[in-house]
Order: sequence, then C-alpha cells, then structure tokens
Amino acid sequence: MIKTTKKIIQIGSSLGVTLSKQELGKLGAKRGDSLNISAELAEGPDKHAKLLREYNAFVNEYSATLTSLAQK
Repeated sequence: MIKTTKKIIQIGSSLGVTLSKQELGKLGAKRGDSLNISAELAEGPDKHAKLLREYNAFVNEYSATLTSLAQK
C-alpha cells in the first residue's frame, strides 16, 4: 500500500492521475493490473500549481511532437 497526493491532470480528452514507476514498483503493479483506489480532496496550498500550469501549457503546445517522439 502507498499513500500519496496527486494532482488531477489532463490526459487526452479525459482527466486522471498518474503513478510513478517507483510507486508502481512498491505496489508490485504493472500495466494492465487493477488497483483499488480510495480518494479524498487534499487540503492545503498547492505548492506546484505554477509548475503544473507550465507543464500543461508545454504538453498542449508540443503534443504532436511529443507523440511523434514517443513513437520512434
């Protein structure tokens, strides 16, 4: 079991959260596995809001390039 705080992000036309390779490793989980998830809204200031906005702007602007690179 892991306990973490995640930001809801845009994934294509959906919203979602991601787990890092390290978090998946702690769980022993891999692509295709099912997870039981419990969630509640986190409290407190968002220390990473600016970084996340900049990341989302970057991904939106360069999504075609990033997709092309991922396919190589």
